[in-house]
Amino acid sequence: MFRTSIRRLPLIGTANSTVSILCCYGSYDQTITFSESNVTLKHNSEISKLDYYEKANSNVSTLFSKSFEESICVTRSIMEASGRGLHLLKVAFLMVLDYECAKYSEILFKEVSIGKSKRSQLKEDVNTHNNALRKAQLIYTGNDKSPGTVKLTSEQKRKAVHDAAEALSNCEIILQQYEDNHADLSHSNSMTTIHTGAAKRLLRLCQENGGVYIKIGQHLANLDYLIPQEYITVLSCLFDNNPITSYEQVCAVIEEELGGHPEDIFDNFAKEPLASASLAQVHIGYDKETGRKFAIKVQHAGLRETSRGDLISLEFVVKSIQKIFGEDVFKWGWILEEIAPNLPKELDFCNEGRNAEKSAAHIYKTGISCVVPKVHWPFTTSRVLCMDFEEGFRCNDVQKLEKSGLKKRDVAELVSSLFNSQVFQSGFIHCDPHPANVLLRENNGKPEIVLVDHGLYKQIDDDFKLTYARLWKALMMADIIQIKQSCKELGIDEMYPLLAAMLTSRPFDEILERSKTKSLSTQSIGNNASDKAMIRGYAHQYLTEIIQMLDKVPRQMLLLFKMNDCLRHIDHDLGSPTNTLLVAGKYAAETVYKEENIVSSSLTIPRKTKPLFSGIKSWISYMIVLSRINVHQTISRWFR
Repeated sequence: MFRTSIRRLPLIGTANSTVSILCCYGSYDQTITFSESNVTLKHNSEISKLDYYEKANSNVSTLFSKSFEESICVTRSIMEASGRGLHLLKVAFLMVLDYECAKYSEILFKEVSIGKSKRSQLKEDVNTHNNALRKAQLIYTGNDKSPGTVKLTSEQKRKAVHDAAEALSNCEIILQQYEDNHADLSHSNSMTTIHTGAAKRLLRLCQENGGVYIKIGQHLANLDYLIPQEYITVLSCLFDNNPITSYEQVCAVIEEELGGHPEDIFDNFAKEPLASASLAQVHIGYDKETGRKFAIKVQHAGLRETSRGDLISLEFVVKSIQKIFGEDVFKWGWILEEIAPNLPKELDFCNEGRNAEKSAAHIYKTGISCVVPKVHWPFTTSRVLCMDFEEGFRCNDVQKLEKSGLKKRDVAELVSSLFNSQVFQSGFIHCDPHPANVLLRENNGKPEIVLVDHGLYKQIDDDFKLTYARLWKALMMADIIQIKQSCKELGIDEMYPLLAAMLTSRPFDEILERSKTKSLSTQSIGNNASDKAMIRGYAHQYLTEIIQMLDKVPRQMLLLFKMNDCLRHIDHDLGSPTNTLLVAGKYAAETVYKEENIVSSSLTIPRKTKPLFSGIKSWISYMIVLSRINVHQTISRWFR
């Protein structure tokens, strides 16, 4: 219910005077001003005050009628969101129940078959090797505080970690193969089956609820070092197969926003969407005057209204989880910190258009081979975005890449250069670079990127950018002391090995080894499976701390995690053909060098000593770093 009050002010002045009516809705006030454009007033008082008030009240009644309709719409959207929230709670309960039943099934139903006994033994072997890996990693990083630990040399510690990781990955492969071959014996409580079933529940939830839930599902699909692989495999389809809004609803949105039917505004407007994402879908159309081909992004009908209620439901669920499990154990506030402020920005396509133009201006200055589709503002509103149509295929489509004659190494370096230039130069960062948003095409024998979907950007401040640059430079140079210092400035203390592994997608053990060999190479003696096992080992050690870390780190860091996750998947799909750590480190070193120059130029020391003790020293240090990078890249290409 809305509390309504109207204060009538006397008619004073000439025909250009205005009358203000104060309308109070609940807890906020809105002042409506009626001028001669609404009620015509004349000096000869042809219209009486009574007539004036009647017309004014008529306008107010119309306003209240519209406000009432809007309030009904908002109320309905909140009720619908509550239903989706209940659906979320139901799915969460069923997922927990699945895991609990699996946990106690072996106790309630004794395994009598030889097959199940074999599976139990394999599971015990996995747990044993998992514990051995964690122990070896604690010793290697110097964090093992248990008494009686045997002293080992650095080489022995390193070899122990790699041996434990390889043994764990081998056991996991054997267990997986056994469960695949004996699904009939272990189907009811196989962890692969449990994970897959839970992931499918979550997938159906995201697809049925849509909107915000799909965004969450996409984010989870990138956390492959923190959640089981079955979730990654199942949820990855959310990047492609999203709900489609009917053509009738598309027409309704365009009519509301642009004031006409799509076919009246554009030529050959395609009824079927070219692509559909979590928040909108893209249709093809042509300019009626020039014939220019457009990509017209239309927001899913009703999403603007329902998203508010979904955020309220999400907040309720998150707070309920914190209350049940305890805030000291699980801190999920970072989810709200990431989604709540950014979703309204993503839903405003005018904001996306401005982001695209700002990003295009920076990319043009860098000279990087990348195109940002031009925005056409006459056909753009908060729910409709009209851009030039630019040809391109997904940057991780290896088959099309090879068919076009492009090299994977060149593509990987270009993608890495583009996003690292945003991070360390402009500080204005595209935070959703999954393959559907990073398109590729051939241009004069070289790769060219078509960057789309500019709804989610983050402008990081200069202090954070400098700290982040120092961290990446230290990661490249394997400077353990600087890594610890930079992580500490970011609010992360003992968990620095995990953060390093999450950012570089490489085991921290390699950084420790490179700190001894002074090499820039990130190649390890293990394989990809053992590398992932090592990173999961760090993740398991600090699982509770990870949640707390995500709640403590600077808010700017959260979207950078998402960006790094997306870029890691692209690089992995391309076969990791280049050392992306060197690309990031190169841009980071440049940022640190420029900042040191700025600081040194502001120091109040004698003019003659300033260049000698600051500028030249910084320049030499930077040149040494660049030389090492160039030499390493040249040698790597010779032996490739």
